[in-house]
Amino acid sequence: MDVTAPTTRRDGFDVFRREWEGQVGEALPLPPFEPLGSGDFRVRVRASKVHDTVIAELYGESMAGGTRGASHHFDDRVLVHVMQRGKWRFVRPRDRGEATVPAGRFLVRHNGPPVRFEIEPRTAAKVLILPASQLGPLGDRPIVGEADATEVRLLMAYAKLVDATLNDLTPTGVQAARSALIELVKGVLTQGFDDNEPRLAPALAQAAKDLVDSRLTDPDLSPSALARELNVSVRTLHRAFATAEESVSAYVRRRRLEQARLELTSSVGRPSTSELAARWRFADSSHFIRAFKKQYGQTPTQFVRSGSTVPGRPTSSVIPGHGSMTSEAIEPPIAPTVDRR
Repeated sequence: MDVTAPTTRRDGFDVFRREWEGQVGEALPLPPFEPLGSGDFRVRVRASKVHDTVIAELYGESMAGGTRGASHHFDDRVLVHVMQRGKWRFVRPRDRGEATVPAGRFLVRHNGPPVRFEIEPRTAAKVLILPASQLGPLGDRPIVGEADATEVRLLMAYAKLVDATLNDLTPTGVQAARSALIELVKGVLTQGFDDNEPRLAPALAQAAKDLVDSRLTDPDLSPSALARELNVSVRTLHRAFATAEESVSAYVRRRRLEQARLELTSSVGRPSTSELAARWRFADSSHFIRAFKKQYGQTPTQFVRSGSTVPGRPTSSVIPGHGSMTSEAIEPPIAPTVDRR
């Protein structure tokens, strides 16, 4: 749903509510809301319903309002806000409690008490809505922390995986995905998880892949560096990747070769083989050429001369080192066990 157009600024929330109720359903209604100030409400949201939970990506140009108190359908919900850009400010008028969540932080709050909120322009966030009855009491004040904490990385990685594969899941798979999301949120709340739990493997592997994709040009990128960042052992990391039948090192090499191949499709400023080898961290040109031919059946020179293109990817919009990953459709695991020590 997209209500960012200037023509919707005055009735933006009414449009948003109608779209939400039409697509997400009355089982998960929005709480009673009243706009603040000019009433300007311009947001874009992509949401996926996973049984009684929601995974949403929000981008906002302008949003300020408040809740008058939760509806009887929505007063048992917990919301997780993971900020990617901008700021989101929450104020509780009753006790004057206030929390401002900038990019790189997260906030977990109960939907119950009335709250006022506003975002700064161009704010982007991931928002999860979950049943409070499954998470235990949170207390009156929101929980805040760093978005790069291991538990949050795992939660966001798993949410991304579920969102990408949701349409291919059976009803049993949807229930399993919902249960896993709840258990991973419990891990965020308790700041701990069982890194020996095999059913955490998909979330852990996805979190590692997200890190790899953001650091492909890092000369220190390695399984041990990834394991340290994710606060797990190298053995645990390798075990997680074994479920995808691809090792950590193989994934790194494949993603680097994909980026190098994208650069070879450029019609302007095409880099040389030695430049590509250095940029994508191959030992030398010979090593890069051998790896490229093994992956694609052609040397880089043969690839360029053949006029080959990368299927399904426009070369004009690619930013080297920032390619996205497509997840394969898999059945999410049964909910993992969270270490509450």
